[in-house]
Amino acid sequence: MTAWLCESLDGIGAMRMHTLPLPVPKAGEVRIAVRAASLNFPDLLIVEGKYQFKPPLPFVPGAEFSGTVDAVGDGVTHLRVGQPVAAIAGTGGFASHAIVEAGRVLPLPPGFDLEDAAAFAFTYGTSHHALVDRAALRAGETVLVLGAAGGVGTAALQIAKAVGARVIAAASSDEKCALCTALGADATLNYSRDNVRETLKALTGGKGPDVVYDPVGGDLAEPVFRSIAWRGRYLVVGFAMGGIPALPWNLALLKGASIVGVFWGDFVKREPQASAAALGQLAQWYAEGKIKPVIDQRLPMAELPAAYARMGTRQVRGKLLLVNA
Repeated sequence: MTAWLCESLDGIGAMRMHTLPLPVPKAGEVRIAVRAASLNFPDLLIVEGKYQFKPPLPFVPGAEFSGTVDAVGDGVTHLRVGQPVAAIAGTGGFASHAIVEAGRVLPLPPGFDLEDAAAFAFTYGTSHHALVDRAALRAGETVLVLGAAGGVGTAALQIAKAVGARVIAAASSDEKCALCTALGADATLNYSRDNVRETLKALTGGKGPDVVYDPVGGDLAEPVFRSIAWRGRYLVVGFAMGGIPALPWNLALLKGASIVGVFWGDFVKREPQASAAALGQLAQWYAEGKIKPVIDQRLPMAELPAAYARMGTRQVRGKLLLVNA
């Protein structure tokens, strides 16, 4: 097998592709022949030692991937050789094969495209947990999605529309805003040019958004929070801008607003039945054509450094895929 090994925490530049012996699954594990793996922001953080989860060195990065089961360990009864699957394993995806605990493997329903499956559970699971569970989003409410052209942003936009909400999509360029309009956004905001507070006031009739979905953080957080509606819910999803905001707490008091943390990874571990139900609803929406991953580029697995470099330019729209031939 071939795999990208992270042998130090010096970033992608220190990683090399290696040829390794094909591993044999132990009891409770399966081996997956990887078809595609998506690149997520945590995949960048983890090879620099900046992510919450710090696997021992050396390791193969790649949290989310899809493929077919090609070997099954003892005690695994719900998966079979040849079955198409997706996996959220934390690591292992940037390779030709991966060993995964059977409990982290999701059998794919008929008709679910393998490449879509590699770009699905992480972003759509996060966004469903945020909007449907944590924010209790209702039809007719207004949602502001920051970073709306990115992986979790495009997922959040589609999920909010599936729920029946009105969506204001905020992004850093007119081209990204145009993508969001094509995906169904009701209005857009270019925060590299527009006055955030004035634009939100105009787009909501002075009321402000009921829910803010924020995977960006940084300097946008305070003006957006100042614009939130009464009883608004501000979803803290991530900090792609790099800075962790320090909000004045009196704003939450004055707005009667909630600041709500979103940690999908722990939700999956702590509430597996609720997570499974959410993924079931997402699979149904996918089958109905209500949601579909936006793929920015498909690159050969050997070109992983180029994918990391593109992610670093902040020009990615949707998800980057690494594909094995």
